[in-house]
Amino acid sequence: MALPTPPKLVLDDFIATALSSTPRELHAYFESFKSLYTRKLWHQLTKKLLEFFDVPAARPFRVDVFERFVRDFETKINQLRLAEMGVKVAKDIDNPQIHLTFLTSLVSRIDTKVSKEAHVLLLASIAHAKLLYGDLEGTRLDMDEAWKVLDRLENVESGVNAAYYGVAADYYKAKAEYAPYYRNSLLYLACVDIEKDMSPEERLARAHDLSISAFLGDTIYNFGELLMHPILDALNRTQHEWLKKLLFTFNEGNIGKFEALAPLFPKEAILQENFGFLRQKICLMALIESVFKRHANNRTMSFETIADETRLPVNEVEHLVMKALSLKLIKGSLDQVDQKALITWVQPRVLSREQIGGLATRLEEWVDKLSKVDERIAPEVLVQGS
Repeated sequence: MALPTPPKLVLDDFIATALSSTPRELHAYFESFKSLYTRKLWHQLTKKLLEFFDVPAARPFRVDVFERFVRDFETKINQLRLAEMGVKVAKDIDNPQIHLTFLTSLVSRIDTKVSKEAHVLLLASIAHAKLLYGDLEGTRLDMDEAWKVLDRLENVESGVNAAYYGVAADYYKAKAEYAPYYRNSLLYLACVDIEKDMSPEERLARAHDLSISAFLGDTIYNFGELLMHPILDALNRTQHEWLKKLLFTFNEGNIGKFEALAPLFPKEAILQENFGFLRQKICLMALIESVFKRHANNRTMSFETIADETRLPVNEVEHLVMKALSLKLIKGSLDQVDQKALITWVQPRVLSREQIGGLATRLEEWVDKLSKVDERIAPEVLVQGS
């Protein structure tokens, strides 16, 4: 089904019809449209149109204004701004086929040499429309095409990045691929103002989904960026607030707190179903925390010590350490004969207040040791210098 070709604009007729069929609060916009169009002030007209498209009362009229008015001079205005208008208008088209036809028609009219950003924005919007209508394969193809363009661009407007990362996150959510969802969702949040661009319901849903993906992502063992992001505040004083506590529990590698929160897992069926994986994950986080708390010259740990720290049987420690090594959470080696692990490096991480306090104590001890070394060396230096 194709959209009908809009008739040639007769400005006076268009304005007269608009004034007779729209609420009084919109009339000033149409008067401005007429004045700016007549004087060929395309930049100012574009700004006024974008303002108009954001007015709630204008929603029932956006498609008509775009098709009957904007189409007449679309080649004369900024192509990215044109694409932004088109994306807003498309949201008012309920019919899936017409929705996609509208967007694909617009992207075919965009001069991609003039604005590659407009091309990316529309491809991402088409991908999102296909995702909503259940076409995962089509979504992926459009995402890939958009990324080929986006990856070569510099100084991209945040709205364009947000469109791409937003549909990428939703695509991976639909496929239950937790780690890619987590990465793309955080990139999306970096491109938007969560207070202005997201409703409270959207913030809560995003915080919830990010928490679940952090827990279930099989390559995610550093929650730092999420823990520092204000999106998590959306969980406060809701039925999902315990997920925020669980995130910090994992970050601390605190198995005691994990076990205390475990009775709440049935509230999230998917966490309950993956309890075995989560138990292993908290053990790995506990291992990381145990290594982190030790001085760099005291990171040879017996299997028994690791068993105590992770609350695992000794015969399961070797497998846990090998898992941590394979995930590059730590670096080092295993002595299977003496049942020891020599850890030479541990993954950097975000610290809680308690962890920062422990680190501060260790730094004070280190400074104290340096001072004592200076005291021993100083007399010798003075003698040599005399």
